[in-house]
Amino acid sequence: MKKQSTFAAIALLLGTTANPALAEEKIKIGVVLTLSGPAAALGQQVRDGFALAVKDLGGKMGGKMGGRDVEVIVADDELKPDAAVTKVKGLLERDKVDFMVGPIFSNILQAIHRPVTASKVFLISPNAGPSTYAGKDCNPFFYVTSYQNDQVHEILGKVAQDRGYKRMYLMVPNYQAGKDSVAGFKLDYKGEIVEESYMPLNTLDFQPELSKISSQKPDALFTFMPGGLGVNLVKQYRQAGLADTVPVLSAFTVDESTLPAQQDAAVGMFGGANWAPNLDNPQNKKFVAAYEAAYNGVPGTYAFQAYDAAMLIDSAVKAVKGDLSKKDAVAAALKKADFTSLRGSFKFNTNGYPIQDFYLTKVAKRPDGKFQTEIVQKVFENYGDRYAKDCKPAN
Repeated sequence: MKKQSTFAAIALLLGTTANPALAEEKIKIGVVLTLSGPAAALGQQVRDGFALAVKDLGGKMGGKMGGRDVEVIVADDELKPDAAVTKVKGLLERDKVDFMVGPIFSNILQAIHRPVTASKVFLISPNAGPSTYAGKDCNPFFYVTSYQNDQVHEILGKVAQDRGYKRMYLMVPNYQAGKDSVAGFKLDYKGEIVEESYMPLNTLDFQPELSKISSQKPDALFTFMPGGLGVNLVKQYRQAGLADTVPVLSAFTVDESTLPAQQDAAVGMFGGANWAPNLDNPQNKKFVAAYEAAYNGVPGTYAFQAYDAAMLIDSAVKAVKGDLSKKDAVAAALKKADFTSLRGSFKFNTNGYPIQDFYLTKVAKRPDGKFQTEIVQKVFENYGDRYAKDCKPAN
């Protein structure tokens, strides 16, 4: 009797539900990100944003979802598709994760998408959103809390068109997301493209391109250069004296992951995004303050999308009362997206990609000396991607 009373007391302390065995079993979440090399700052923002959300959800293990403790296992994909697949297989087979979160880059997503979804494990992307899985190859085990890759670039194409820029220079990395960015930009832009340059992902020196820009004198530059690529480009662009003569319309080139390194060189440059730190709603103000207090830095889209990814998972776990064995019910709960997004308006399209608002942003220096992007104008409202019409979701 004494032992039974002790167990009952422990159960009460742990907040066990009607199914004690289920409540005692941890939910395992694998997080696969680029955490080394020039793009590490992007992965760190996702890791920290996700960790902050798990912490906010409370629980004795630092996080709890639907009455169950959460174990988060983080792996570095090294920005190498083969390495990513190896890490993912370990998370699936050895750790038996219930959810996979990641990655940053679309080429890594393309490598891990099949191994994860074929294992009937839910893959939540907090950043990469290639067109590949937005249309006919959509999958009930794949959800995106960021955007479809083309969309952010569409913002800049529309702005370039609306501002009357007649001649544009395009410069992007030579991989799937780079190609998506050009496709997105061209949707609304109808002027002349004087150059369409595809750069290796390991580019450090942009001087040959800057010389071309200087000689061709376009009305503006459109560029997508994430992570270390963007740091080098922006510094060299400012040093070359181009920042004052050829405006920069960019995506993921001047944001909170790169601004700590770019600093004054980036001030005044434009970006496109689905969010900014100064977005005016209560949940976002709370998030930005908590993130800055925890990590001594300004959060970017990577961090906020990761925070939303954790809250999305939590909403699904709660909806199925912690029972993840019924995959159809979990999928339906994820699709419902019953949580308050930091961006405000948010719902999933038929393909598991968001319908949301998009903004033109501009880099500013805050009174405290830190740098952040700030909203200039709303460009698209409740905007879903153009591939969703080809997705035929399973019944």
